[in-house]
Amino acid sequence: MLRRRLTPLLVPMPEVVHIFRIRPRPRPRVLHSGRVAAKDELGRRGEQLAAEHLEQTAGLTVLTRNWRCAEGELDIVATDATADTVIFCEVKTRSGIGYGTPFEAVTQGKRRKLRRLGLLWLTENRIRSYPAMRFDVVGVLLPPDGPPRIEHRAQAF
Repeated sequence: MLRRRLTPLLVPMPEVVHIFRIRPRPRPRVLHSGRVAAKDELGRRGEQLAAEHLEQTAGLTVLTRNWRCAEGELDIVATDATADTVIFCEVKTRSGIGYGTPFEAVTQGKRRKLRRLGLLWLTENRIRSYPAMRFDVVGVLLPPDGPPRIEHRAQAF
């Protein structure tokens, strides 16, 4: 039997390599129609009810609402009557419990993110001393056929 020796086929390569700079395409600008999605309206209404509840029932003073930075958003930043504790409140609003309670939506990843956002808020607002921080969750249930139910869990995590 004849054995043939297989040699790889050599293909000549070009000596000049062109490197192209790929620029990302600009996204087309979409004009906002002015209409608000139902879930956004539900969330906005829940945050309003939560802020009122915190001021009237829990005795907190709301410092800011919907604070945003590149990392995310804090729903409500408040302080207590003695003004020595900064309270970061996450508001979760649901129209029913088919997808779980509002409190079940605050996952471990969300908690981690809220802690980081709290420190960023303190940094941006140039709080000189390191105040006590507290992270609360306010669950708002807005059933279509009944009155709203608001539950505030202080020191939720």
